[in-house]
Amino acid sequence: MENKFKLKLDDRELSVDIKNLAEQANGNILVSYGDTLVLTTSVMSESKREGIDFFPLTVDYEERYYAAGKIRGPRYIKREGRPSDEAICAARLIDRVIRPRFPENLAREVQVINTVLSWDAENDPDVIGLIATSLSLSISDIPWSGPLAAVRVGRKEGQFIINPTYEDREKSEIDLIFAGFFNSNGKFLVNMVEGNFEEVGENLISEALEFSEKYLKKIYDFQKEIIKKVGKEKVLIEAPEKDLELEKEIRKFLGKNLEKAIYQSEKTERTGKLNKLKEELCNFIEEKYPEMEKAKYARDFFEKEISRLIHENIILHEKRPDGRKLDELREIHLEAGLLPRTHGSGLFCRGQTKSLSILTLGGPGDQQLLEGMEIVTKKRFMHHYNFPPYSVGEIRPMRGPGRRDIGHGMLVERALLPLIPSFEEFPYTMRVVSEILSSNGSTSMASVSSSSLALMDAGVPIKAAAAGIALGLMTDEKGNYKILTDIQGPEDHHGDMDFKVAGTKKGVTAVQMDVKIAGITPEILKEVLSQGRKIRLQILNKIQEVLPEPKAQLSPFAPRILTLQINPEKIREVIGPGGKIINEITKETGVAIDIQPSGLIFITSEKEEAAKKALSWIKNITREIKVGEIFQGKVKRILDFGAFVEILPGQEGLIHISQLAPYRVKRVEDVVKIGDVLPVKVISIDEQGRINLSLKEAKK
Repeated sequence: MENKFKLKLDDRELSVDIKNLAEQANGNILVSYGDTLVLTTSVMSESKREGIDFFPLTVDYEERYYAAGKIRGPRYIKREGRPSDEAICAARLIDRVIRPRFPENLAREVQVINTVLSWDAENDPDVIGLIATSLSLSISDIPWSGPLAAVRVGRKEGQFIINPTYEDREKSEIDLIFAGFFNSNGKFLVNMVEGNFEEVGENLISEALEFSEKYLKKIYDFQKEIIKKVGKEKVLIEAPEKDLELEKEIRKFLGKNLEKAIYQSEKTERTGKLNKLKEELCNFIEEKYPEMEKAKYARDFFEKEISRLIHENIILHEKRPDGRKLDELREIHLEAGLLPRTHGSGLFCRGQTKSLSILTLGGPGDQQLLEGMEIVTKKRFMHHYNFPPYSVGEIRPMRGPGRRDIGHGMLVERALLPLIPSFEEFPYTMRVVSEILSSNGSTSMASVSSSSLALMDAGVPIKAAAAGIALGLMTDEKGNYKILTDIQGPEDHHGDMDFKVAGTKKGVTAVQMDVKIAGITPEILKEVLSQGRKIRLQILNKIQEVLPEPKAQLSPFAPRILTLQINPEKIREVIGPGGKIINEITKETGVAIDIQPSGLIFITSEKEEAAKKALSWIKNITREIKVGEIFQGKVKRILDFGAFVEILPGQEGLIHISQLAPYRVKRVEDVVKIGDVLPVKVISIDEQGRINLSLKEAKK
């Protein structure tokens, strides 16, 4: 039986259609906004997945070219392949929102798939997919504490906009997504924030949340109404019974050793001691209790004890594992220009977290072509993030980037993009690669700082240096909380929040927040943003000490780009028939030539002299010839009525037989031969641009 529900959000309508199309899924739903339509399905396995210590959740976001009425891909492969970076980021965004709302002890596999079936080129499917995911899980029998509401907020001409269109977003100074729910007291709790900004003040983010709350409440209540009408009874997942006697025995065995192991300033020493203590505990339990369940219970309880101790010591005593104060930044070390042959490089070290970023400059022709469901464009600034196994002291196969690597890379890219100079100001293609050499908390935010250094070291005229920092949160059941600056290792793993914020001295350029608890209040969000600004400014001051501004000159190893504006009507002359002329220039000089429809030409070469030679060549081809000018021309062709002479590369004129000599000439060959170099004068240019020359006038 079909059920339809509609909610008006200003000038557009959010529509929910439950047709039960994917009837074998635990939950399935169609959600549309405008003509953008997403099908979301949720499936849970029948039995537990044994031998795991994590919740096996998979979230997929599937873009379909047919949704946009497009046929894309290489010539011989027309079906969709691996997901785009944008699709991976959308899947990660949805995952971060829904994951904290599953039961802690759920060990069954759950998969959520969002498939974009229709796209109207106005409304982004990501937030629609997030709402659809919330509903799909909520109306299913899968244990999940929903629903969750989500909105995108923009700001144009000083006014906030709810769920802005793509056109609105291009003109907006913020692009911000909030997700969360309302508790029994009607208080909104935020459980996910993600946004990109044009160097805005932190207060603007809080104001955007305040603006969006009424819309979030509408979407939340709308979902509650649907769940009440069509929701299934949830599968009962029994919580494991507590073995109080075993817990007491474990605590006695551990004594003070667990706390001593946790509170080590060095990650390797801490990890080694904790692993050794855990092994000793497991051996003790296995010898005393042969049952496998007891050993597993002991391993799980060991992790819970670590979390309990960290929470209690921070909330009650403000004691962090490495001994820092709550708002204290780890020791920072920075270097620029440490790689001899690269175009730009920067190293940023914060405690045991070390990020090395390398910038490579290329010409306009090196831009990345993006062909997706939503976009067909070129990308001139790219940031890629690599997380090799040695960064955490592990051994694993070196394969392509995973979802985490892509997500972190995109976060840094979005943080830096507002600072990149325009194409007109700096027509280079820029690729920054961040190599994580050592990881102990917030490598993505370290990459913001190291990438900023690399850009300035290369001489890229960015608007300002950028830095990033990660903040954490510890809470207890009584509502007490402490905000942590520059979280690392155990604070990240056992903490309740990971809040990343990047920006300049002027303002924020990117934020990303996810939580492990239900959510945080708007007041805590405001406090975290304020603390983040304070620490960001400290890091930026350190960057300024190393490199106060972009270098005045590009690296000697970077390519040089020369530009030339020509009459667009002359483009065909530069290219030549079948590309003959432009191919000749590139072959002769070794340069790369990019021509814009406007007639703007970019010549890229590693050797400046080669670029200048190509520039001169093109100038000669496109030079506007004037009547009365005299050239030394070369005879190229001879016909019965005259000779064609090349006066500039690619530009020829005709000497009519009557203009060869001051007397009557019977045969052209009597006066000139192919290959002759002789002076010629321009006597006229007709309406079609044909040049008429005279040999006899030039000799006067």
